[in-house]
Amino acid sequence: MKRVAAIDCGTNSIRLLVADTDLETGEIKDLDRRMEIVRLGQGVDRTGRLAPEALERTFAACRQYAGVIKELGAERTRFVATSASRDAENRADFVRGVVDILGVEPEVITGDQEAEFSFTGATKELAGRADMPVPYLVVDIGGGSTEFVLGDGSVRAARSVDVGCVRMTERHLLHNGTISDPPPPGQITAIKADIAEALDRAEQTVPLGEAATLVGLAGSVTTVAAIALGLSGYDSAAIHHSRLSLAQVREITGSLLASTHAERAAIPVMHPGRVDVIGAGALVLLSIMERTGAQEVVVSEHDILDGIAWSVT
Repeated sequence: MKRVAAIDCGTNSIRLLVADTDLETGEIKDLDRRMEIVRLGQGVDRTGRLAPEALERTFAACRQYAGVIKELGAERTRFVATSASRDAENRADFVRGVVDILGVEPEVITGDQEAEFSFTGATKELAGRADMPVPYLVVDIGGGSTEFVLGDGSVRAARSVDVGCVRMTERHLLHNGTISDPPPPGQITAIKADIAEALDRAEQTVPLGEAATLVGLAGSVTTVAAIALGLSGYDSAAIHHSRLSLAQVREITGSLLASTHAERAAIPVMHPGRVDVIGAGALVLLSIMERTGAQEVVVSEHDILDGIAWSVT
């Protein structure tokens, strides 16, 4: 057993996993898994820079995580930074702040590296299951980008495209500092067109239609799953490896896009940081299912964090 810490800093959230990993058995045992919504990517699509307030929210979460890592005694820590920090002109400020707090440098990985970590984390425990045949198509819907990875025991093809719940919300639903709530049909049509173009780009590299099992990762997918399951509170064990039908995803997406901020915030499983962006995130998932012809998606709570943890074992 090796005790490791993995941090995934994306456009919308920063997450920590401290776990014991066993290479011989392929088991990973969570000691602490947590998330903070920090919106690091706030305004990046428009300004090209990380906002000072977004950096401070992220650094506050890093200070909290540093305490957890020290308390649990992780032997190694790896910090992976994704879409927002990859795009920003002032990413040196971000790197310097993380090093000062955690003592490790954030690795601003490529979209392809991000996809490989997601694939490993999501599929390592699926091997040999007759009800989840290969090849797997893993889709990781983040705040700023979505990763597509096709493979069986290893990655066959991967592509990252700049479509995510925060980016789509800010690009199409935010006007004069106010989010359309609910959005008019024209704005929804614009998001769909943007997603369709991104799927066209993804298909240039990844044969999406070859997937036998669609596996969905990250907060937009798990939140839709929690709503479909009718949970009164977020239950990771119930969500992990649950299955969502295309009909369920279509119905929930329509409901979210037609609801007000107050109505979405009142959903028991809705994280406050996802209230404004969940509609766009659900629409990305629905568009992927419609494009691939998938009649269901397998929801995984194991994702890029687990892949990062395995990479330092």
